[in-house]
Amino acid sequence: MADQKPQIFELNNGTMQVKITNLGCTITSLSLPDKNGNLADVVLGFDSVEPYLNRVAPYFGAIVGRVANRIKDGKFTLNGVDYTLPVNRPPNSLHGGHKGFDIVVWEVAEYKKGEKPSITFKYHSRDGEEGYPGDLSVTATYTLTSSMTMRLDMEAVAENKATPVSLAQHTYWNLAGHSSGNILDQSVQIWGSHVTPVDQNIVPTGEIMPVKGTPFDFTTEKKVGASLHEVGLGYDHNYVLDCGEEKEGLKHAARVKDPSSSRVLDLWTNTPGMQFYTANYVNGIVGKGGAVYGKHSGLCLETQGFPNAINQPNFPSVVIQPGEKYEHTMLFEFSIE
Repeated sequence: MADQKPQIFELNNGTMQVKITNLGCTITSLSLPDKNGNLADVVLGFDSVEPYLNRVAPYFGAIVGRVANRIKDGKFTLNGVDYTLPVNRPPNSLHGGHKGFDIVVWEVAEYKKGEKPSITFKYHSRDGEEGYPGDLSVTATYTLTSSMTMRLDMEAVAENKATPVSLAQHTYWNLAGHSSGNILDQSVQIWGSHVTPVDQNIVPTGEIMPVKGTPFDFTTEKKVGASLHEVGLGYDHNYVLDCGEEKEGLKHAARVKDPSSSRVLDLWTNTPGMQFYTANYVNGIVGKGGAVYGKHSGLCLETQGFPNAINQPNFPSVVIQPGEKYEHTMLFEFSIE
């Protein structure tokens, strides 16, 4: 709808307060109490929509697509047809291209207040948009399902052509508070015993590598900074979610703990992979309330299909056939420990 403008909406259940804009379904803030009941906003972002629109920051808080992460050389072949995508992060196509889902205005389809407040956004991606085949109808619903839990349900239906679809939610979390400095002392556990190693252009080689005995091993709780220096700039790797417990059909993907506030985030999802990213390219970005975000000032837990899966036959397929529905759920469970 042409008359939709970017604006910020609030979901509030009395304990958590979440602000989300229809520009890219972007979470601009999420406030919750610490062990002393003090509220802090735990996501990196901006006070208004303009910096998001101007891409001042790398995908802060947005839903990215049609295909998240990198597609090698911006090329793939599907059903005998060769497709070429914008190479917006040379030499690859990243997060949907020049104008991915993160920077379009979605329609607000439903907005409910009350005990379990929710908001539903819709977007229609045209055939050929950013080089992708076929019309795609996408919806994303954020719901505060309990006092300290937020759920995100993403769906997409391919209307007339087979197409790759892999959406990701790209929030940068800092459980100590968005303006509290780096996340190197926060601890992380990831229910993934393998990663997909990458080449020099951060594209998976196709190998599936055990994390045991490597700096990528977060199968038991470990500080983010413990072996970060051994992996170059920091973590920016896809984990194979293969060893978690399940709940409501969702796999335990990750747990983050902040020692200073005692805040904990448990993430559950139904996707095969999760990109763990430690804000390696964030450098002096001025955010909310004048806070300056530096390197490692947040971490991303981007549940997703494997990067470049469209070109890797041994990776789980991200292709949706006409009439089929892509379904991706994330459950963000916060607690105090």
